[in-house]
Amino acid sequence: MKNIIYFYVYKGEKCYIAEGVGFPVVTQAKTLDKLVENIKEAVELHLEGEDLSNYNLNPNPSILLNFEIGTAIYA
Repeated sequence: MKNIIYFYVYKGEKCYIAEGVGFPVVTQAKTLDKLVENIKEAVELHLEGEDLSNYNLNPNPSILLNFEIGTAIYA
């Protein structure tokens, strides 16, 4: 059983986007603070009334975000 739900976060043209990694949730927001709020809300709504074992999750899983900052520029 997993203790962590992973999200991949990147900057789109107009907002930040978060996509669940192996977890069927996607959300977006104009700021990172709002994105974090949206992720928490989306996960809660998605799991509401669900048996967490169907997602291979332990009770009260944590959320971990990986943020893409773009390509590195080497001189």
